[in-house]
Amino acid sequence: MTYPWHLYLMGAMYIIAGIMHFIKPKVYLRIMPRYLPFHKPLVLLSGLVEIILGVGLFFRFTKDMSLYGIITMLSVFLLVHFYMLSSKKAGAGFPRWILLLRLPLQFVLMYWAFYYLNI
Repeated sequence: MTYPWHLYLMGAMYIIAGIMHFIKPKVYLRIMPRYLPFHKPLVLLSGLVEIILGVGLFFRFTKDMSLYGIITMLSVFLLVHFYMLSSKKAGAGFPRWILLLRLPLQFVLMYWAFYYLNI
C-alpha cells in the first residue's frame, strides 16, 4: 500500500528532529525543565524515540503504533512548552510570541498524526 506523500514527510520530519538531538544536544538541554533528572540521557532518549517513531511511519505493521506514539510524545512535550513559558530563563532566549505559537502547533501536529490512523 502506498501512503500519501505527506505521511512520508511527517516520518522524515521526526527522523530529522530526532537526529538533531544527537547533533545539537545543547539546544535541547537548554529547554529541559529543571525539575526533570538526567537531562542529557532524556534528550538523547527523546531523540531516539523520535527517530524510531518516524521510521515506524513507513511500514504498514508499525504505522498506527508510531502514530499513537507520536501523539503521546507530543502530549508529553507540552510540559516542556509550558515550562519554557514559566520564566525568561526557561524560555532560553526565544521570543515569547514564538513560545506561545508552539502550544497550538503541538495540537496541530497531534491532529496531523491522528488523521493518518484512518488511512
